[in-house]
Amino acid sequence: MASMRDIQRRKASVQSTGQITKAMKLVSTVKLQKSRNRAENTKPYFENMYETVTSVLARSGNIRHRFLKQVEGRKKAVIVITSNRGLAGGYNSNIVKMITGNEELKADDVLLYTVGRKGKDSLTRKGYTVKKDYSDAVEEPIYRDAMDISRDVLEAYESGEIGEIYIAYTVFKNTVSHIPTLKKLLPVSLDFELNNEDKKIPMNYEPDEEEVLDVIIPKYISSLIFGALIESVASENGARMAAMDSATSNAEEMIADLSLKYNRARQSSITQELTEIIAGSEAIG
Repeated sequence: MASMRDIQRRKASVQSTGQITKAMKLVSTVKLQKSRNRAENTKPYFENMYETVTSVLARSGNIRHRFLKQVEGRKKAVIVITSNRGLAGGYNSNIVKMITGNEELKADDVLLYTVGRKGKDSLTRKGYTVKKDYSDAVEEPIYRDAMDISRDVLEAYESGEIGEIYIAYTVFKNTVSHIPTLKKLLPVSLDFELNNEDKKIPMNYEPDEEEVLDVIIPKYISSLIFGALIESVASENGARMAAMDSATSNAEEMIADLSLKYNRARQSSITQELTEIIAGSEAIG
């Protein structure tokens, strides 16, 4: 059995850790409230943006445009959104596993555009190449950050350096449910099912489809990236709050267990001292 001094030291250490995790839980709760409201308020816009643009392209028939054609044999760009800090449960590792476990995203065929140092570091160790890093953007994402990322990946796409663009992020469903998601951004998929009424509506472009799509698609990509940033921040704070809540509960259980062990050790020590006193008294008598 451990000595009372060892138990006290262990208990003090756990109490200190518990205070830290409790404080971190409170901070994450406050941040979650703000980021969740932002995600819930902006999510309808990004969902409607996706549905609208895809619907427009589906009505347009076989359009020949540089953002819609599939080019084989080129590398794939993956925009990876994780966090700059750990202690968020499986939030970061789930994104990394999703990428490394995808047969179509082998390290030799992928260029990473990373948002968040945790994902960047983990994927670099696994042999992936980071083309550009935007880790500062994950702290307080603004639309300008999404525009910068969009501009860089589209330039690489148009230059022929990459042939496909994906984004890996975590969808915020609710406080305790966060879903790692991989979405293809380019080439834009035309596999969109229209109802019978929509099929009757023709799609005309003015002045011409090339000029219109040159404007629409980059804005569409920027909007999807920004929406992913917003949802990822909310998911990160939710995951960290849950992880710190679990850690705090574990610390409380350990403290209760250590308190029981300390009381048992103290009782054993008292019993031993009484036994020695009685034995000494009998020997004198």
